[in-house]
Amino acid sequence: MKSTTPLSLMPTPPVAMFDIWKVGIMAFELWSTSLSTITMRHHLWQTQPFFSPKMMQENQRMVTEKLEASMEAGLVMQKALLNSMSGKQAPWWVTSQRTMKPYHQRSSANSRRLAK
Repeated sequence: MKSTTPLSLMPTPPVAMFDIWKVGIMAFELWSTSLSTITMRHHLWQTQPFFSPKMMQENQRMVTEKLEASMEAGLVMQKALLNSMSGKQAPWWVTSQRTMKPYHQRSSANSRRLAK
């Protein structure tokens, strides 16, 4: 019988180590832009009436973007699970980067938009 070895938690090639570095940078950027977006939206909630059209639109946008990002991330995780069940397992650093991408894109865009 042919035995297969599972993927190691830490990669050996230098290119994979660079991918892990990119995951860390992406996580830090996601954290920092999320904090700034939360702060700016909190400021909007304190300075504008909640029933104004601008605030209602911003709140609807916030909820819609969160739902879209979570559905995209869930789809990525589903693909990773189905691929691992069929023997095409991707390393954790690749899967985590793909999973964070929808949140990272939206959080960065919101931070830039709200900072104007």
